[in-house]
Amino acid sequence: MSDSSNGSNGHAPGERMPGRQRRRFPGVSSRAYEHPADRSALVALRKLSGFDTVFKALSGLLPERSLRLLFLSDSVRVGDQQFQHLHTMLLDACYVLDLPKVPPMYVTQDPQPNAMCIGLDEPVIVVTTGLVELLDEEEMRAVVGHEVGHALSGHAVYRTILLFLTNFAVKVAWIPLGNVAIMAIVTALREWFRKSELSADRAGLLAGQDLQASMRGLMKIAGGNHLHEMNVDAFLAQAEEYEAGGDLRDSVLKILNVLPRSHPFTTVRAAELKKWAASRDFQRIMDGHYPRRNEDKDASVTDSFRESANHYAESVRASKDPLMGLVRDIAGGAGDLGGRLRDAFTGRPGGSGDGSPKEGPSGPKES
Repeated sequence: MSDSSNGSNGHAPGERMPGRQRRRFPGVSSRAYEHPADRSALVALRKLSGFDTVFKALSGLLPERSLRLLFLSDSVRVGDQQFQHLHTMLLDACYVLDLPKVPPMYVTQDPQPNAMCIGLDEPVIVVTTGLVELLDEEEMRAVVGHEVGHALSGHAVYRTILLFLTNFAVKVAWIPLGNVAIMAIVTALREWFRKSELSADRAGLLAGQDLQASMRGLMKIAGGNHLHEMNVDAFLAQAEEYEAGGDLRDSVLKILNVLPRSHPFTTVRAAELKKWAASRDFQRIMDGHYPRRNEDKDASVTDSFRESANHYAESVRASKDPLMGLVRDIAGGAGDLGGRLRDAFTGRPGGSGDGSPKEGPSGPKES
């Protein structure tokens, strides 16, 4: 397989290329790197009652042309004369992931580190000055690859609708039923988008092919430009503690905390990416064995949904979260459900296991 630093890559002559060789993935389908939960959430989203009707209506109403004009007039368009290093990264990421059309990219003044890929007709990538100033070259390469992954997967369309509906929900909050209907779609979109971020993280790794740079970038987004004060292993240990710690009350709080977010928590993203980088699936892609775009039309929706279901089942089996442990117990027909719920919520160890109170020297005693 060819690498991204050879002379026949379609880049302009004399353009600065990375000093190390990386694999290229001709004709790669987004199915190669999409997280199973991303695919299943998208299937569920499309099955949401009334979504197709709303989607078609919004496609004609969204101010996409206005957004493009806004970026053109009030941001800096990346090119061979402006932010040339970002332009090189963009061309390179599109080459590595074989994205046929290079999307326009803008840098906008905002101290908050952020990046997004939006657009209904064509994707547009936007990065903030806060992000450009925070990340080094290899970390930024992973971010650009992340956004190119969104474009290749077609995520930009749904992201644009999510942004519009989130703002629209605020404006119609005084209409009880109208707000409920909009928020139902916003909640579904957010659930899907959180999963799509895991897919795009994988695309960023395929584009940059430097796991440590991807990890550093996520740590910086979480803790700022203080790498000398941070440690990848300790950062990943936070993800382990987040998933396994606490009792059922904490499990419920985790769900409530993540619902308003469009992105998964940063430690969770880092742990998920490291797990995928160590997987056989990732190695097969690096070896050149991956789904091709020209095979997408023959891909089985049923197989994709089954794979997603298997992933969720495996996630429940492997999870250390107290709520998932309770789900496993219920699915396994465990007895004393009331006692287990009580112990899970209070964090106390289980009782006798048969639902009866423990006997002490002076009679029955509550466990």
